[in-house]
Amino acid sequence: MEDRPSRKEFKTRLELMVRELRKDILSGKYLPGTALPSEVVLVEQYALSNNSVRKGLDMLVQEGLIIKKHRVGSIVANPQQSKIAITLGCSPSIERDISLSRILEMFHKAHPSIQVNAVTITGPDSFDYLKTAQTYLEHGIIDVMTINNINFQEIMEHECTHLFEPLVPQTNMYPFLNETFSYDGQLLVQPLAFSPTVLAFNKSHFREAGLLEPDSSWTWDYLIRMTKKLTSEDRHALFFHVLSENRWPVFLLQSGISMADSAIGKTAFINPKLLDSIQLMRQLINDRDVFAHYLSNHSNDAENLMRQGKISMTVQNYFSMNEFKNTDIEYDISPLPFIHTPTTLTHIIGMGVNRKSAVKDAAKILVRYFASEQAQQAIRDHTLSIPGIKPIAETAPSFNSGLNRPASYSLYKEIIPTFRTHRDLGLTVRGFKKMGEILKLFLSGMMDTPVLCRMMEEELQSDLISRRIE
Repeated sequence: MEDRPSRKEFKTRLELMVRELRKDILSGKYLPGTALPSEVVLVEQYALSNNSVRKGLDMLVQEGLIIKKHRVGSIVANPQQSKIAITLGCSPSIERDISLSRILEMFHKAHPSIQVNAVTITGPDSFDYLKTAQTYLEHGIIDVMTINNINFQEIMEHECTHLFEPLVPQTNMYPFLNETFSYDGQLLVQPLAFSPTVLAFNKSHFREAGLLEPDSSWTWDYLIRMTKKLTSEDRHALFFHVLSENRWPVFLLQSGISMADSAIGKTAFINPKLLDSIQLMRQLINDRDVFAHYLSNHSNDAENLMRQGKISMTVQNYFSMNEFKNTDIEYDISPLPFIHTPTTLTHIIGMGVNRKSAVKDAAKILVRYFASEQAQQAIRDHTLSIPGIKPIAETAPSFNSGLNRPASYSLYKEIIPTFRTHRDLGLTVRGFKKMGEILKLFLSGMMDTPVLCRMMEEELQSDLISRRIE
């Protein structure tokens, strides 16, 4: 006599049936007005009883996805009558970075039964983004969340990976993107777009000064020597928001030193290459013949000065370059000047699904759509950001959008080996914040190099990634 399935097995089969039918409805396999397979077919397909199948269909009725008609069956409801609502938690800059509203409009046309409500999650800085969103995630208030590589590092360090639903990696994405957002062999965040940090420059300023434009051979010392001619009474050669979390790390990364390197140990804090990089940063911003003496509150200040023709160069990434896309400024980009090692900082944006979401299937459909070819093409067409899908990123926009793109837009392909992330500094997120505060004092001239070394050793020893792992 065969063993009868347990109550737990029946429950698992019922959940599978409901999940697959919901997915097929939301994805458009079953269109509004069409009938689902009959109860008899579902009983046989999922090895359930008639009562169990009816119970599962009733759940879909309650969700507004189907209606039951006597002697007809289960009919997919008109999405205008009832929609599944998804809450998308976003960073403040996401509209600029990936043209969010445009892609949501496309998504709503493709999936009229799902309504996405975008809410902005704000915090003092990127490092507080997760802290602000964590409560929303744990209580299921947001279903999907935009996440960058700094946020993901914080997610791992705070042991919050359990809050995110594992996703299936896409093979057409740049491999390093999936690696950045994976933990314990699982992809937890779907990459959408990325940007290395580059040098943006005003072409007309160089032409007027009789200078050759920057290229990959430039060091920071060479930049200082060659750009004295660019500074005049009404403009300076260089300016960027030094204390930005996406600017000062570049100089430390170009030392080639990871503070968590076990072979270096605590001596990393007094390594000559690391100190050279930090001292060069102070030398650069204190040179009034080169660097604009401007009290900056945000990276947007640099873009504003660039648009006004007040500076000739700025440290930029492709995301912030979107500030130039609708201007007539004559500009281009080059790899960053380097110190010891040609290295640049890379910023990556993705989306994660809340594992506790009550509409998880619909949330996954949304995330997959943002990583689809049509959404990725929209990023390529309407922004200067680099889409995550490699074939789309490396081809021209599908039409002439009239955006002010730099002629050297595709240079990122040549500098991929130089890409690093914040994590490569070897510091935890907490240590990263401490390092920023220490640099603020040093760059302001309020401490000398010996005090800098002592403060780094005292403040950062407990925040080395390798020590945390051990």
